[in-house]
Amino acid sequence: MEFNRLLQIRRIFAQPAALELSRGREIVDRWPDAEVVLVDNHWNIPELHGDETNVPRWSRIKTEALVLGVKKALTVKPNGRSADFIAPSTANGCAMACAYCYVPRHKGYSNPVTVFANIDQIAGSLERHAARQGIKLEPNQCDPDLWVYDIGENSDCSVDALISDNVEDLVGLFRGLPNAKLSFATKYVNPAMLGWDHGGSTRVRFSLMPAALAKSIDVRTSPVPERLTAINDFVEAGYEVHVNFSPVIITDTWLIDWEELLRQLDEVLTPAAKAQLAAEVIFLTHNEGLHEVNLGWHPQAEQVLWRPDLQESKVSSNGFSNVRYRSGTKARYVRQLTDLIAKIAPYCRIRYAF
Repeated sequence: MEFNRLLQIRRIFAQPAALELSRGREIVDRWPDAEVVLVDNHWNIPELHGDETNVPRWSRIKTEALVLGVKKALTVKPNGRSADFIAPSTANGCAMACAYCYVPRHKGYSNPVTVFANIDQIAGSLERHAARQGIKLEPNQCDPDLWVYDIGENSDCSVDALISDNVEDLVGLFRGLPNAKLSFATKYVNPAMLGWDHGGSTRVRFSLMPAALAKSIDVRTSPVPERLTAINDFVEAGYEVHVNFSPVIITDTWLIDWEELLRQLDEVLTPAAKAQLAAEVIFLTHNEGLHEVNLGWHPQAEQVLWRPDLQESKVSSNGFSNVRYRSGTKARYVRQLTDLIAKIAPYCRIRYAF
């Protein structure tokens, strides 16, 4: 069972305040045999965070440890790319282990799921924010009619839904908001979500990359062919479904590999799925700290992720020193891939590419 493969929780590190909330108690009850370890802070847990000896146990910690906390910062941040706004996270970290994931940069040497039990406060902040926005008067690339809120910036909501009802609660909230919809990207197919009452107010973005590369880079995720098939299933269930071509990683055969993926996409998708399809195209951003961590648990990934011959340093908007493909050549890469999409899948509107 996929649930057991990803999550075999043996220890729950919990803030006492989280255990006082009904959502916190529900989560603990899902793993009655797990040891509950009380912690003062969901960030600063010496056994999990900042201990480089954990690197070889990277995937095991993700499988066996769960953190239960209370989120203090309920700020809704403007975005403009994936969504109009980024919602306060209901979780951070992931049971999957994509080698390029940026979240571990914030969390030290381990990155299990942290779930926030104060879902009512998070939902209330979103409802009030959406009410203040009023009606969306001008269309933009996020959506022509509704304000879009990304609820999964720091986690994968399809996996989070295996742990708690937080994601389904937000889906229910946005079902009742007349001027907004929620959105999240995912690399995991959770069939239970097909039965949710979403009211057409949820946009699911399945992340895709060439399947052979995903096997070594998208560790512990749903296989790419399964994600492709799921697009049809979710469209049939009434969801809006987009794709993320992300991250685009330059290899010696990258364009050939992407042509194969795009042809698979074109062959698999139903007419209904094609009619509503749109895409984000995001090229790889990497980080020296994450590079060093990966060398400890998955050095093969760094053969394609860490390419000093192709990359240059750049300080991101959040102050991190990252590496990206050199600007001059990256513009050419973007053009090559977007031209390929237009040729093979002309119905796929590109929302943005960078």
